[in-house]
Amino acid sequence: MTSARRALIVRGGWDGHQPVEATDLFIPYLKEQGFAVQVEDSPAPYADAALMAGTDLIVQCMTMSTIQAEEVAGLIAAVEAGTGLAGWHGGIADSYRNSSDYLQLIGGQFAAHAARTGPEERTGEQSDNYVTHRIAMTPAAADHPITRGITDFDLHTEQYWVLADDYVDVLATTTTAVRPWGAWHRPITAPAVWTRQWGRGRIFVATPGHRVEVLEDPNVRTIVERGMLWAAR
Repeated sequence: MTSARRALIVRGGWDGHQPVEATDLFIPYLKEQGFAVQVEDSPAPYADAALMAGTDLIVQCMTMSTIQAEEVAGLIAAVEAGTGLAGWHGGIADSYRNSSDYLQLIGGQFAAHAARTGPEERTGEQSDNYVTHRIAMTPAAADHPITRGITDFDLHTEQYWVLADDYVDVLATTTTAVRPWGAWHRPITAPAVWTRQWGRGRIFVATPGHRVEVLEDPNVRTIVERGMLWAAR
């Protein structure tokens, strides 16, 4: 009998992204798929080479925060050796701003979410940045196991403006419209779902997922569940 694959969930950082509740949403699914799940509240385990060598999937939900040199080196080494890495929203695309090595690993970094109203109308709540926007599938999405059968869909939540390199394999995009109060003069299209091959490891990123209710959207939830399985060793 083969032993269960191992998933490591690393969660924490800014509480507004509900790191505990968001990852708890997917732990039962991972267990149903045969994973033994370990949960940690810091990136410290990344520096444990023995632990990482036995980890088949890392699910990270750690917004901002910091990472030590030995931790990011351990994470990169594990992915290069075949450990999968998956995450959503700020838990993976807005993590560890102190590390350019981490940014290179992920391939895309949160830059902004354009507000839905002008400065004089904002309340200071998270909802200032909730806009209705489309997640548009790319041609590559049609035959990819993460997105097969999913067509363009709309969300009302934060829309991530992401800075990315061209080594990301983009499965979906989203286009931030021009705002009368904004400094940009044409729409900006950024990756919304992407994958990345790093050494022998696979990386999956979805930018939707600001809070649990977004992750419960059937399209988002399906993409995240499939993305975790695709990334896993």
